[in-house]
Amino acid sequence: MEPGIFETTFPRSTLAATLDAVAAHGLSWVQFDLASAGVPSLPEHVPDALAEGIGRDTGDRGIRLAAVSGTYNMVHPDPRVRDRGLAGLRVIAAACGAMGAPVITLCTGSRDPANMWRRHPDNGTPEAWQDLVASLTAALVIADEFDVALAFEPEPANVVASAALGRTLLRELDHPRLKVVLDPANIVASDLDRPPGAVLDEAFALLGEHIVVAHAKDLTAAGAFCAAGRGVVPWDRCLGLFRDAGFAGPLILHSLEEDDADRAVAFLRDAITRTETG
Repeated sequence: MEPGIFETTFPRSTLAATLDAVAAHGLSWVQFDLASAGVPSLPEHVPDALAEGIGRDTGDRGIRLAAVSGTYNMVHPDPRVRDRGLAGLRVIAAACGAMGAPVITLCTGSRDPANMWRRHPDNGTPEAWQDLVASLTAALVIADEFDVALAFEPEPANVVASAALGRTLLRELDHPRLKVVLDPANIVASDLDRPPGAVLDEAFALLGEHIVVAHAKDLTAAGAFCAAGRGVVPWDRCLGLFRDAGFAGPLILHSLEEDDADRAVAFLRDAITRTETG
């Protein structure tokens, strides 16, 4: 395991400058957002030359794409919005080979029409679940076509609000390309009534074998997300769980400011070293 980062942590006027900033912090993995290349995060079109340029520019700097973000509201109450999101996902999937991205990350969405990461009372309804399953079924056809994996992330404000619901989704769809983004802070936030370690133990037991992307943010005692090492996530225990699950990829830092990147990278490296030598 090693630290990675959302390249959007380093906003610059060009993709080259953004990637130079990633490399300057000693990082060789990113979760990529196409907005850094001058197109919408969920684009209507990605020219072949742009996708090839992303692959070339990252490769020239020794940077690899752990995943590319393909989030859209998979349960938006307007099916036309869901259809547009699926079309954008297909555009991203078609570009993944040239970019060098094996995974597209997803958001399981919210019934909130304005914000896919905001809680809504209808998120727990059978109808929302049925729409999510239908959206993912269509998305997995695209994944098969373009030979990519799709990774959803359990998040408290979304339809898949917990590890248990994630496991239910995996069983129901039963597709080899459907995988998991595991963010320890989201998992802890999904069950604040229990000790963080116990919540994480359960989540890894349910989802560990399906994890292909790991996120590394933290959670304050007040329940707000923050940079890794500044909250209540028990990182040594968490990294041991990643190791025991067979995960050996990057841990993607986010929810941090650029001027905190060096500290967060050093914190995570120290925790990984303790885990791997302990």
